[in-house]
Amino acid sequence: MKTKTTKIIYWAGVIFMSLWFGASGFFELTKNTVVWDITQQLGYPPHFIYILGVFKIAGVLVLLLPNRLLRLKEWVFAGMFFDILFAFFSKIAVFGFPSTVDAMVAFSVLTVTYIMFRKLYSPEMVFGEA
Repeated sequence: MKTKTTKIIYWAGVIFMSLWFGASGFFELTKNTVVWDITQQLGYPPHFIYILGVFKIAGVLVLLLPNRLLRLKEWVFAGMFFDILFAFFSKIAVFGFPSTVDAMVAFSVLTVTYIMFRKLYSPEMVFGEA
């Protein structure tokens, strides 16, 4: 795949995930009743919801910085992966499989975006290996 195509797919994914996690983080920090009710029904305590909101917003800011903080971006991708994974299994346990469509879409977009990230930035660039 050409680098230009890789960049377009990568940035489209970053923008999508940033909108997804940015909105979610904003709603968690502003105590949006829909988000809070669902999250509490899944069994998560209020203090956890605030922490999640802070880390989602911070992660979005890191992802949107071009060509910077590459190692930290690896951590952001990992954090998003675990957030989606926990949401998926929590929703299955409480609401059933049909409620997991959003998690499956997010996981698919995140996976493609991360693959494009790895194509654009070799491990040497990210981790400073020689």
